[in-house]
Amino acid sequence: MDNDGRLAPLEHLLTTPWEIEVVDDGDRSGFAAALQHADAIVSMNWPGDYPPSRTLRLIHLPGAGLDGIEFSSVPEQATVCNAFEHEIGIAEYVLAAMLEWLIGMRRLDASFRAGSWRGSYLCGPRHGDLSGATLAILGYGRIGREVAKRAHAFGVRVVAASRTPGPGDEWCEGVRPMNALREVVSDADFVLVTLPLDDSTRGIVDAATLAAMKPDAVIINVGRGATVDEDALFEALLKRSIGGAVIDTWYRYPAQQDAGTSTVRPSRHPFHELDNLIMTPHACAWTHALAERRCRIIASNLDRLARGEPLVNVVREPRRETMT
Repeated sequence: MDNDGRLAPLEHLLTTPWEIEVVDDGDRSGFAAALQHADAIVSMNWPGDYPPSRTLRLIHLPGAGLDGIEFSSVPEQATVCNAFEHEIGIAEYVLAAMLEWLIGMRRLDASFRAGSWRGSYLCGPRHGDLSGATLAILGYGRIGREVAKRAHAFGVRVVAASRTPGPGDEWCEGVRPMNALREVVSDADFVLVTLPLDDSTRGIVDAATLAAMKPDAVIINVGRGATVDEDALFEALLKRSIGGAVIDTWYRYPAQQDAGTSTVRPSRHPFHELDNLIMTPHACAWTHALAERRCRIIASNLDRLARGEPLVNVVREPRRETMT
């Protein structure tokens, strides 16, 4: 288990006996040795050059994203599971982003501190209303539904596009197929991207999709940065062909151990110079409660594995029986 502190609650949530070993996967000899007797590993990564293991029965991701897993090299007897629980924090972030965009509390605060009454009922200008707006959600999974539930409560009309289209639900009036992407975004005031990253979604929000948006519409990306074409997004913001963006997931990241002091920019384009963009450092899900919620899911699956019970959040079943 690779543990930088966020998995600390795990040991206390287990109800079956497990011996937990914290391993630095940069120490390849030590890591390879640990894999020879490990039953499970908790990590976001399984690259193609990881050493083989004949004992491993479970690879459990402490998050949802699968782009760090090279499935072709996963031991055949191992199940791969992931953990969600981030949808609550992300949904709250998205609602906050839309409200901030329309109301502009940061701007009003700064202006008022400087002595200006602009934005008041005395002299205007007026700010926007979220009620009555249309939100298009690209990728109607756990995150999309949590956002839709909250947006609906604010009086927002919600439409969606997904790889699993359907009639919608009590919060969303319809889920169109991905080939209807441009139609779905065409009358939206906000376009929310919650898509996972794979070969079918990389760059799927391209220049043509951005061009289909209304000129005052705002795109919000909390999925994976590369699902939105980097060049096309920067160009659309630079030329103001869309109203703006709120971006939390990016194209470049520093190494995790350097993140606290890193000055790595999140793109090869100077997004930070644009004034029609709110940018945050992949923080939307990172709440106080997230770690324990995820550790509860992981602990439950480890307990299930120990008891021989079916696992939850299975991404890939084992391809052959576990060797004993």
